[in-house]
Amino acid sequence: MAVEVKFWGVRGSIACPTPDHMIYGGNTSCIEVSNGPNRLILDAGTGLRALGQNLMQRGETSGILLLTHTHWDHICGFPFFTPFYLPGHKFRVMAGHLSDRGGVRQVLASQMAAPTFPVPLAALKADMDYVDFRAGDTLTDLYPGLVVRSGALKHPDGATGYRLEWDGKIVCYVTDTEHQPGQLDQSVIDLISGADLVIYDCTYTDENFAPKVGWGHSTWQQGVRLCQAAGARQLAIFHHDPENTDPAMARIEAEAKQAWAGCLVARDEMTLVL
Repeated sequence: MAVEVKFWGVRGSIACPTPDHMIYGGNTSCIEVSNGPNRLILDAGTGLRALGQNLMQRGETSGILLLTHTHWDHICGFPFFTPFYLPGHKFRVMAGHLSDRGGVRQVLASQMAAPTFPVPLAALKADMDYVDFRAGDTLTDLYPGLVVRSGALKHPDGATGYRLEWDGKIVCYVTDTEHQPGQLDQSVIDLISGADLVIYDCTYTDENFAPKVGWGHSTWQQGVRLCQAAGARQLAIFHHDPENTDPAMARIEAEAKQAWAGCLVARDEMTLVL
């Protein structure tokens, strides 16, 4: 059975729905990975809202949400996901970086608490299951035939990368993470080894990376180096800097494809079938 990857949000830091961001998209991180009836949702940025509307149209009533971390751009779509509010729907929400910080339920509840949001977490009427694990754990009880391996990433407040092994295909989601210039992170290489698709934090380029050290992000060139070292087949450039307008993204796309034929630039509503 084919594994389908759909990008609902590809931007980092903050949504930028402007005329200069129409081609590549302005919604923040959200990806749907499915093999037919079963689906994983990776992150809950503003792209989650459109995914929710799409699931309603399809009559889908369940899913599993894996969060890399809980910075605003990765969870601000959570309160706007319509299926969460509907009885008869069922969702599991999971995170690997909050076991020592009160857990994922508490963090999401704080996001929806007065005076910063008018609708509390208690308003969600779906069957909601909040699960905390530790980055590095392997998750085998999500869907039949699916193994999810996780790993800690280098990002302020912590983040978790994921390796999805599903129906003979391997999809890796590695954002947000910062690299050390001149070095390859062996833990990332291990996570993405032999992957069919690696979705990687390419917020910056090698040329403009230096002033951003400590911010927790990486470059498309480092993504290429990691994929080549790990024997991965394809790199999806992801988590685009909001400063990068469509012309800037087009230049990055051209340079990346020239550097390695396995590169593509993720866009809002792009679908890949593996």
